[in-house]
Amino acid sequence: MEITRSEQLFTNSSDSGDSVKKGEAGEQDQEVWKLVLTVIGIILGVLILMYLIRKFIQGGQYMKKNRIDGKVVIITGCNTGIGKETAKELAKRGGKIYMACRDPKRCEEARLEIIDKTKNTNIFNRTLDLSSLESVRKFAAKFKEEESRLDILINNAGIMACPKGLTKDGFELQIGVNHMGHFLLTNLLLDRLKESAPSRIVVLSSHAYMTGKINKADLNSEKSYNKVAAYSQSKLANILFTRYLSKKLEGTGVVVNCCHPGVVKTELGRHIVSGVWKNITSPLMSCFFKTAKSGAQTSIKLAIDPDMEKVSGNYYSDCIKFPTLNRTKDDSTAEWLWKVSEEWTGLAPKTEKSTIEIDISSEGKVVEKTK
Repeated sequence: MEITRSEQLFTNSSDSGDSVKKGEAGEQDQEVWKLVLTVIGIILGVLILMYLIRKFIQGGQYMKKNRIDGKVVIITGCNTGIGKETAKELAKRGGKIYMACRDPKRCEEARLEIIDKTKNTNIFNRTLDLSSLESVRKFAAKFKEEESRLDILINNAGIMACPKGLTKDGFELQIGVNHMGHFLLTNLLLDRLKESAPSRIVVLSSHAYMTGKINKADLNSEKSYNKVAAYSQSKLANILFTRYLSKKLEGTGVVVNCCHPGVVKTELGRHIVSGVWKNITSPLMSCFFKTAKSGAQTSIKLAIDPDMEKVSGNYYSDCIKFPTLNRTKDDSTAEWLWKVSEEWTGLAPKTEKSTIEIDISSEGKVVEKTK
C-alpha cells in the first residue's frame, strides 16, 4: 500500500509534536528534580548550621581525665541540672560525694541514679535548706561529725527571678538563698577546708551580675522589689564574696573561684517562662541553650583541674578566665557586704560601726535601718 505525500507529512508532523511534548515533559521533570534537590540542600544546610551553632553554644569542655579518688566533696542543690551533672562526673572520677539538697526524696532518686551510672557507692544524701540558717548550721554540724576532711565545696544551688518571698529568717529569697545561705555554709566549713588543704571552693555566679548592683540602702528589697534586679544583685554578691574570701584565705592552701555556667536549659528559669510560653519556647531552648552537662564543665574544671590548685579569686566562663566589670572589684563594697553578711547570718554581733541595723520583726521579716 502506498502512503500519499499528505499522509507522510501528517505522520512526520505527529512525530515532531510528540518529540516536542516529550522534550517539554523532560524539562518539567528536570525542574522538579532541581527544586527537590534545592529543598534537600537547604534542609541539610540548615541542619548542619544548627548543629555547628549548638556545638558552639555548648562552650568549653573539661577534657582532662584526672581522678579524685578519696576526695570528699560537697555539692549544694545537686538533685537536678548542673549540680547533678557535676556530682555524676566527680563520682565517676572517684570522689566521695555529699549531695546537699533541700528535697531529700528527689535527692535520693538522683543519688541512686548516679550510683547506677558511675558504680560509685560513696554518694550520700544530706538535707540542706539554704533558705534556713538553722538548716545550714545543722548540715555543717552533722557533716563535721561524719568527716574529718573536706577537699571540695561547690556552692551550686540557686534560685532565679522568683516572685517576692522571704526565707525562714526573713531575707529576700534570692539574696538569702544565693548569697547568705552559702556565705554561712562556707564559713562554717572553712576549718575543714583548711585542715584538708590544698582544697577548693567553687561558687556559681552568672553574667547577670553585669546588670546588678549592691543596694546598700535596701539590700533586702523591703522598699521595692524587682525579681530580675534582685537576682542580678545576688549574682554580683557571689563574685564580691569570692574575691573577698580569696584574700582572707591567702596562704592557707584553700582557693576559691567563681564561674558563669552559661545559658543552660534547667529548672532554674522556671519563674521566667511558664505555662503556654514554656511549651512554645522549649524546642528553641533545646537548640540554643547549653545542656546541663555542658553547663557543669566550668564547675568541674575549677573543682579538679590540677592547674587550678593555686589559682584563686577569679571568674570563669566556658572553662577559661573571664574579665569582669569594675563593680566586681569594688573592695569597699565587698567589705561592706561581708560585714553585713556576718551580722545577718549571726557570725558576728552587730557593732556600733555597722552600716545597717538588723532586727527581726514579729512577722519574721528583716527590718533594715541605714545609719
